[in-house]
Amino acid sequence: MAEFGRQRGKRQEDGGLGSVLDLLLANARLVLGVTGAAVLAVATLAVKRLIDRATSPRDEGDPKAEQKTLEESWQDLALIKATPKPPKKQRREDLSEPLLSPARPPVPGETCEPRVCSAPPETPRVESSPPRCLTLQEKLLSHYSSRLAVPEVQVSLAPQLARSICTQLQNFLRNKCPELPFGSLFLSGPLLDGLEALTADHIHLMLPVVLDAALWSLIPGEDTVVRNPQYSMIKRTDLEYFPRGCSPWDRFIVGQYLSSNVLNETLHKMLVASINWPAIGSLLGSVIHPVVASQELKLEVKHDRVEMSITLFPVVEMEDKVLLAAPPEGLVENLWLESFYRAEVSKVKEMDAGDSGTRQHCLRILNGVCKSHPALHKLSGSPLTHVVLHLSATSLDWAEESLADRFQQVLEELVGYLEKGVLPSYFNHKINLFCELLEDEIDEMGFMLYRAVSEPELLLKEK
Repeated sequence: MAEFGRQRGKRQEDGGLGSVLDLLLANARLVLGVTGAAVLAVATLAVKRLIDRATSPRDEGDPKAEQKTLEESWQDLALIKATPKPPKKQRREDLSEPLLSPARPPVPGETCEPRVCSAPPETPRVESSPPRCLTLQEKLLSHYSSRLAVPEVQVSLAPQLARSICTQLQNFLRNKCPELPFGSLFLSGPLLDGLEALTADHIHLMLPVVLDAALWSLIPGEDTVVRNPQYSMIKRTDLEYFPRGCSPWDRFIVGQYLSSNVLNETLHKMLVASINWPAIGSLLGSVIHPVVASQELKLEVKHDRVEMSITLFPVVEMEDKVLLAAPPEGLVENLWLESFYRAEVSKVKEMDAGDSGTRQHCLRILNGVCKSHPALHKLSGSPLTHVVLHLSATSLDWAEESLADRFQQVLEELVGYLEKGVLPSYFNHKINLFCELLEDEIDEMGFMLYRAVSEPELLLKEK
């Protein structure tokens, strides 16, 4: 009796489920159309079979029945997966056209051709290949070729224009100050020497000051008032035997010392007030004007195809030292800055020639990166060159394929020097090339380079 109640209850449940499914299928034809209703019917039938087998009593211990049930389940599942998807609805060009044309009986003698609905061909999907991850070596070479190459017209025109200005300035000085034994002006700087040129926008013009060695002596920087070995003083000697006036440079003496400040001020007045730059510029097809507000002796030159600045440096060579009239900022006068630029360029090129190295290539990239970065621009030039020279004493592999390794190693070395606040000169270890940097500047540079050691690509991003 209880078994009968269970079977009756099952039939009632099956009847109720069947009624629901029948109602669903009947309404599906109206909602989904004939094809959609067929798809739903197949899927519903498969689901119903699964439910029936799940609720029907299992024949325990009958392996054939269990195997049959398992096979039917896989067949129903395959039936569901193999059910064709309903075709996409075609877009009607004319809204007045019915969705389904009513079928009509074929006319005798008329050939019934299947109606083909033309659909616009789908554009084949082309899977884009993932971007290739460039190595640091490839990124450095790409950065160099795309951003650091100087246009050919600037390479040829800028030095040519600077030499013409140099000739005009030389003629003026000889005519204006024939008593002063200036040497022959010559050009210098990154564009000509190839270590740090980003663009042909800056050229140095060196003006030799020829001194009589019998009347002048060099006071080392350690013995000067600033106690800085990079700044020396030039003293007038034997005034009791050779009084003032014996040397044409005595007019620039301040307290027995040849004053770099007085010499610069005199030349600055000549550049600003005495030279007819509009006439010279017109002759050279350019506009030239001195920078009045600058403490440096600087000219701004604008040409149709190039713009650049030219900085004039009076230079003295004594006791194997090259001294520039570039005193430090402040109240201290008469100091001459020792320049290692000529020795730096010569040594780097000598090392590269000895092992076919890529030091110059590395320096151009480093200088370009630092020059264009607001926090690192004070590291460009001489400090970077000295780091590379120091590193060359321990790292001997400077082949082109090692460029990325050496680039990253230079960054690591720089972080170490900034942590100490000391970068010794390669040519004179008593000189600290970081001595004029402020503590905040050192901290900012150190933080930026510390990040760049683990991710050098940070320095190669566009600013």
